[in-house]
Amino acid sequence: MIHDYLQGHATAAYRFFGAHPDSNGCQFRVYAPKARRVWLICSHNGWEPIPMDYDFSGFYALYASGAAPGDMYKFRIEQADGRIVDKADPYGVQMELRPKTASIINRLDGFNFTDDAWMHKRDIGYNIPLNIYELHCGSWRQKPHDPNQKEDFGWLNYRELAKQLIPYLKENHFTHVELLPLSEHPFDGSWGYQVSGFYAVTSRYGTPQDFMAFVDACHANGIGVILDFVPVHFVTDEFSLIRFDGTPLYEYEEQDIAYSQWGSCNFDYYKPTVRSFLISAACFWLEHYHVDGLRMDAISNVLYWQGDMSRGINIGGVQFLKELNYQIKQRFPNVMLIAEDSTNFLKVTAPVHYDGLGFDYKWDMGWMNDTLDFFRMPPAQRCSRYHQLSFSMMYFSSELYLLPFSHDEVVHGKATIMQKMWGNYQVKFPQCRALYAYMFTHPGKKLNFMGNEIGHFREWDEKVEVDWFLQKYPLHDSFHQYFRRLCQLYQTMPALYMNEYDPTAFSWLEVDAPEACVYAYRRSANGQTVIAVLNLSDRSYAPFYVGVDAPCAMREVLNSDAFCWSGEGMVNEGVITTEKKAHKGRSYRFAVKLAPFSASILEVIPPKQSQAKTKK
Repeated sequence: MIHDYLQGHATAAYRFFGAHPDSNGCQFRVYAPKARRVWLICSHNGWEPIPMDYDFSGFYALYASGAAPGDMYKFRIEQADGRIVDKADPYGVQMELRPKTASIINRLDGFNFTDDAWMHKRDIGYNIPLNIYELHCGSWRQKPHDPNQKEDFGWLNYRELAKQLIPYLKENHFTHVELLPLSEHPFDGSWGYQVSGFYAVTSRYGTPQDFMAFVDACHANGIGVILDFVPVHFVTDEFSLIRFDGTPLYEYEEQDIAYSQWGSCNFDYYKPTVRSFLISAACFWLEHYHVDGLRMDAISNVLYWQGDMSRGINIGGVQFLKELNYQIKQRFPNVMLIAEDSTNFLKVTAPVHYDGLGFDYKWDMGWMNDTLDFFRMPPAQRCSRYHQLSFSMMYFSSELYLLPFSHDEVVHGKATIMQKMWGNYQVKFPQCRALYAYMFTHPGKKLNFMGNEIGHFREWDEKVEVDWFLQKYPLHDSFHQYFRRLCQLYQTMPALYMNEYDPTAFSWLEVDAPEACVYAYRRSANGQTVIAVLNLSDRSYAPFYVGVDAPCAMREVLNSDAFCWSGEGMVNEGVITTEKKAHKGRSYRFAVKLAPFSASILEVIPPKQSQAKTKK
């Protein structure tokens, strides 16, 4: 273990470092090679300092008789410069609720998971529906007047969250929940992205065992759990990792790269012990909590110095990501690894053995930005920007993409997804319905932040729960029902999720109608073909012709203008058939009615069924 740790290859350093209780006491170990002296201070003996023994490899160790789970502790370090500072345990698995900062001894091996069947069959998801609900645990729902909170709101415990969230996820046909970072952090407003305890699940919502129960309950109900993981930076609070032994043990020494644009400390990937620390942290969550995936934040800041492409590639960061993902896949081959990366760095989702970074998916930030910019535009300007919406399929085969409408798009003055739509309150809804039809029929896995599904109008605030009262309003209620129906179609129609990274499974049927601002495309898989037709203009068409290569019949399975979604009712009823008439280079065509700002999703009827209907 020590050799691998010092070489940067350790994947389970948490089994050696940290606090490990037994029936008589607790073994403590901490890495502080430049410290002059280290003491354990612990609540079990009234916080009296106990000297720790130094090992030549740079770590200090102590067995404390009588120390037990529930006891609080810190390491008191006489640093290289003579300063004495109390530090939380870098490998501590539990911490006090902020603003307190002590680590807490906890025994993690006592929880009885019941998810063996789930763990055996879980899948990376290439050919299954992957519909992710992104969630901030503290602001999805809240309980008022919580005695543990000074503010006039309270957090749900992990177990309470499971009881309310899981039925909601199932009713709305989400397959996975992605949780904003749960690693311990001192400042609520960082949303967990500035971490102080990389191995400690935040005490805001309960204990490690409470979170294990949450994951176990999700698995029992067929819901996967993805965690945000932050391998880029850490908080500058003195109790944490910064200048841990009086030297930049975890961060860069050079000042121009030591700090990120967020004021936090950047990890120095050139230090083997840092690589071991982070690789082990990722594996820790997968081993102890049975987490099904890690979404890694701000990968551009790992790939490029300070996240700035003009400053060049950070070779150490690139090698770290390859080592991280390779080691994770060696231990947990069926866990999803997802990159939030806004750059054009090559082979992000290629396997490491093919010189890739080894992620399973990459957020398609280009699709997200182009799509939302398009829907912001007045209809009169959309014809001149027509191909902005089709551009995503020009590069789609270069990576394995996931389509995100995440928390980052509904904060800091950006407006919510619904608010981004052009026009007044009434006009925003049909456009947003068309937007989501486009999202769920476009190739790529799906992710939406909480509140998107009800047409949230207020930007997200981590202190306030989702505006659930909006469902009392007809437009929001019908939008929610529409969103739910889209999720159901996505989950039950193989053409919308199977083989989507195979270029032959998608083709444009109409991508040359800028004046009409209409698009049509085909999705095919597992013997099923789905055709999506989008009218993103403010004009109706009755009929609009779409060309196809072969005769077929189809039926409309969803129209965003239906009365039940608060539309005007311009839908296509019955069986739609093609006629043998050339249209834009194709031998056949069919006609559909399209309301302004609408989407029609059609399922091609298999030939045998089509013939049977004709005979009848």
